Order: sequence, then C-alpha cells, then structure tokens
Amino acid sequence: MTPSTTPPSDSAGHDSTQNDAVSEATEKATEATPSDVTETPADAVKDDSADAAPSAESPTASDTQPETEPSAEPADAKTKVVDKSAAKPSMKPRPSAPKPGAPKPGAPKPGAPKPGSFAPASPANVAAHKKHPVKVPVVHAVTPEQLAAAQQFAEVSDDKVFVLDGSNPTVNNASEGNSSGDTKHEVGEAQGDEPLAPYVRAYFELQASIERLHARLSSADLSPKDIDDSMKTITAALKTPVVVGDLAVLRERFATVEGEATEVRTRIQAERKAAREAAVDVREQIVAQAEAIAAKDIDSVHWKNDTTALRDLLDSWKEAQRSGARVPKDTERALWKRFTHARSAFEKARKHHFAELDKDNGAVASAKETLVAKAEALAQSTDWDRSARAFKDLMGEWKTSGRGRRSTDDALWKKFQKAQDAFFDARRGASDAEDEALASNVEAKEAAVVEAEALLPIKDLDATKQALRAAQDRFEAAGQVPRGDIARLTKRMSAAEGAVRGAEDSAWTSRNPELEARATGAAAQLGAAIAKLEAELAEATAAKDTKAVKSLSEDLAARQAWLKQIEGL
Repeated sequence: MTPSTTPPSDSAGHDSTQNDAVSEATEKATEATPSDVTETPADAVKDDSADAAPSAESPTASDTQPETEPSAEPADAKTKVVDKSAAKPSMKPRPSAPKPGAPKPGAPKPGAPKPGSFAPASPANVAAHKKHPVKVPVVHAVTPEQLAAAQQFAEVSDDKVFVLDGSNPTVNNASEGNSSGDTKHEVGEAQGDEPLAPYVRAYFELQASIERLHARLSSADLSPKDIDDSMKTITAALKTPVVVGDLAVLRERFATVEGEATEVRTRIQAERKAAREAAVDVREQIVAQAEAIAAKDIDSVHWKNDTTALRDLLDSWKEAQRSGARVPKDTERALWKRFTHARSAFEKARKHHFAELDKDNGAVASAKETLVAKAEALAQSTDWDRSARAFKDLMGEWKTSGRGRRSTDDALWKKFQKAQDAFFDARRGASDAEDEALASNVEAKEAAVVEAEALLPIKDLDATKQALRAAQDRFEAAGQVPRGDIARLTKRMSAAEGAVRGAEDSAWTSRNPELEARATGAAAQLGAAIAKLEAELAEATAAKDTKAVKSLSEDLAARQAWLKQIEGL
C-alpha cells in the first residue's frame, strides 16, 4: 500500500461542480431558444407574479437577440400612422431596390425574433431542466388585448419597429418625431400583417424571465454565478430593448427582484464560505489523526488496528471530497500533502517492522526445527531415564527460543509434541510391562517389612539388631517390585531401621567413658563451689547483709541445678 502523492481523483467528489456547469450550459442554451417554453395561458403573466405557480425552468426570449425571418413580401402595415390620413390596412410590396442604408428585404436584421421560434417546448427540452424544478410564468401566444395594449408603446416607420421608452407613453405619434419626450429605440424590422406580435411576445418573455428569476431565488438551488448571469442577461435586455411593451414597469419590477437577488447572493456566498471553512476543518481533523498515528512510538503501534484506522481516514477524506463543500485548491493540496506524508511514514515503518519480524521469525523457526529434529531422534531411544531428562532440557530450550509466525510455530510444536508423546508412551508401555513382571515380588518384600516392624518397641537391643538384619536380608532377596510399591515399602523398612539405630545411639551415649569422666570432674567442681557458697551465705545471714544474701542465694541455686543435671547423665 503506497499512498498517492496527489489527491484522489474522485469524480463523485466534483459531481456538484460538473452538474453546475452542465446546468448553466443547458440554461443558457434553452434561454436562447424562445420556442422551448411550456405552454400556459398568456394572462398568467403579471407584473407582481412573484407568487406565480412554479413549473420547469423555461428560457427567456429576451436573453438573446431575436432574429427576423426572411420574407418575400415585407408588410408595410403600421400600428401608428400619421394623423393626416386614415390608417391603411395593407400596402403593396415596395420595389425590390432597397433604400440607401436600409437592409435588404431578403437579409434578416440580427436581433429580431423569428416568428417560428415560438413553438411549444418539446418534452425532451422540458425534462432536461432537472436542477431547478421551478414552475414559472411562461408565454404561449400574444392575445389581441395584449397586442392592443402594447401599441401605445410602439411605432412602426419605414419598415422598422420602434419602442417608446418612457414613463408617459404616447398614443398618437403622427409625426416623424416624438412630442412626448420618450426615448425611441429601434427593435427590428416590421414584417407580416402583425409586425408588433413577435416583439410584444418577446416583451412578455422578458417579463417571464424576471419572474422566473424571482421564483428561483426562493425555490431553486442557485449559485452566485447563476444569479449574476441571469441579472446580467436581463440588464442587457433592458438596456438595449428589442421588445415592445411598458419598459418602465418592467424596469421597476426588475429593480425589486434585483434587490432580492443581491440579498440571496450575499446569503449564499456566506453559507458557501462557512461550508468551505467546515470542510477545511473536517480535512484538518483527518490529517491530524493520520499524523498522530504516524507519530506513535514503534513499541506502542498496533499495526493491524492502526492500518485499518488509516484506511478509514482515507475513506473519510474521499467521502468529505464527495459530499462536502469544495476546498480551495491550494489548501487542499497542502492538506493532502500532509496526509500523504503521514501515510507514507507509517507505511514505511510498517514495512520495516514486518521485514525485521520476518527475519526474526526465520531465526526462531530455524532454532525450533533443530529442536524438533533432536526430539524425533530421542523418541526412538529406550534409555528411559536419560532420554526423559533430555526431553526436559529440550522443552526448556523451546520456551527460551522465542515466538515466531503463528502458523509456523503451531506446525513445529505439533511435530515436537508428537515426538515427545511417542517417547513417553513407549516408556509408559515398558514400565507397565516391567511392573507386571515384578508384581510377584511384592508379597515377599512386604512380609520382610512386616517382620521388621514387629521388632518395635525395642526391649533387647542386641536381639532386635540380629532380627532386623535377618529381615533386611529377606527384603533385599525378594528382588525388585513395581514402581508404585517401591516407595511405600522402602519407607516402612526405613522407619524400623531408624528406630533400632536411635536406640543403639542412646545406649552408646550412656556408656561413653569420656563423657563419664567429664561429668565426674564437673560434679566435683560444682560440689566444692556449692560448699563455699553455703559458708559465705551463712556469714552474710549472720551479718544481716540482705544484698549479699540475695546474690549468694541465686548463685547457690544455679550451681545446685547444674550439679543435678550432671548427676542425671
């Protein structure tokens, strides 16, 4: 197990990042396609539709510049015409020669929406939005009422559509100029019988995108980048409008949503910062535990448990990488380097330990194999006593040879024990056969013991000694007996012999001339001393010397006791 020096490449650990990127790309792609919109009634769109019913996230047509589809017959119908003449329902196509500076009829103006781009969303496109399952206001078709209401903010002139951007829209724009003071923006070419319809629809799509952003703020898993991108897209669409409608109301609504979005972004950023700090703390704890294991003294390491603990810490690191917040790369690299260093140091020590252990195990196994060979050789011996002592010595060597690998030790011990059991079983069998052959001698030997015991107590020492010698001869003549009877019979015979020997020693002591001479001389000396003390005691008594009387009396009593003991010998 060699730890890697780079953080584990765990795709699950970065699934959230990849999902964010995929979701953002999908969102941008779908927002650029006005046709990918769920069909709902157009009157579901309101300026204050923050509480609108959620649906799958739908793209906004205003996030991209609408394109004008080529038309062979440009429509000259105007929503607003000069007041000098009545509005004409339709006009014939103009000559094919374009005006100087005007776009060719066959070339669509970039930014104008395609009339065919507002097809209902396909189920596949709707199902693709899995990250933000939010139901939002969407637009299906522009109603006549919405189209009529939007005409006051639009002007069609020279095959072009303009939107009036201001707080006081004018209804009557009969002249080329704009008497109300509103800003006029060109939004695209006028095409078809209803030239405003695509741009009015684009207005409601832009309005829906604002409400969609508002709905997602409270019900979708947004990132600060999601919020920034959405606000940037909507801000750009409002700055250079390519839609027809009440832009002032739209800007006012967006200002409210933008404020809420800023608060949400700030909150998300704070939460993410706290999550990153917590993730760093988790990794720091994992690294600290790994370093503590690696720093253990070699004698206190439990290799199996500590190896398992390090493996669990690696799993914890991977799990933190998968499920926790993303850690800054520099911090993660530094922590991973420390973690890897700790694991490498532990692994190096573990390999060294087990290499030395294998070396020691080899030496132990070699020594025990030698002991097994000796035991197997002794197992064939019939010199029972000497071989038994040799087996005892081999057992002592086995105990001091050390511990090796468990499996090897167990196998060698079984062989050693087998040889030992074989020897002692053979010795036991031989001993049993010998005991069976010697059992007939027990009766004669026990009879000799009973005869010796009958001599006690001793009355005539000389006669007893002669009888004992005869019993001893018969005891020896009876021969060997089984091992179980030897100690019992020998102990009884030894007791009888001891009693006779004690009596003989006592008799010898009482007739020892040397002892008698010493005793006689001592008695004479004590007698003279006693006579002298008696005379001195009489004088002291006559003189009434109490102290001398007491001392002389004690001395006299002691010498009289000594004399009595000597006379008793």
